[in-house]
Amino acid sequence: MEEYSREPCPWRIIDDCGGAFTMGAIGGAVFQGIRGFRHAPSGIKRRLMGSLMSVKQKAPMVAGNFAVWGGMFSTIDCSLTHIRKKEDPWNSIISGATTGGILAARNGLPAILGSALIGGTLLALIEGAGVILTRLSAEQFKPPMFTDDSGHFKQAS
Repeated sequence: MEEYSREPCPWRIIDDCGGAFTMGAIGGAVFQGIRGFRHAPSGIKRRLMGSLMSVKQKAPMVAGNFAVWGGMFSTIDCSLTHIRKKEDPWNSIISGATTGGILAARNGLPAILGSALIGGTLLALIEGAGVILTRLSAEQFKPPMFTDDSGHFKQAS
């Protein structure tokens, strides 16, 4: 199953890395803004300043971590596509597990195995949901069934 809407592999890595950075920057800004507001001293001005300082200090780190994850995932996914000569959900699942394991490598073997299991499971759930949605949406494009003169169902051609 080819995905024609995506960039070819060398550019896909850069595209996914940038997309992950943007997602991390927006999500990190929202999360850190709320967190900074809640943990600041009382008073609206202090809370707003605490929120702003938290966003300025922590949101770029969250964005960078997302970018690293997205870039590594895409690099492994493109490598698997090249090695296996096909693009299917298994590439994403293996990429998620491998990325999780590699990023946890500094914390020892138990962390590698745990992160690889979590990464593979999350990507399997995402890919499974994508396959189910694709099949469900394909149902609506099937030609309708009609009955012929003898009462048997026939598919329109």
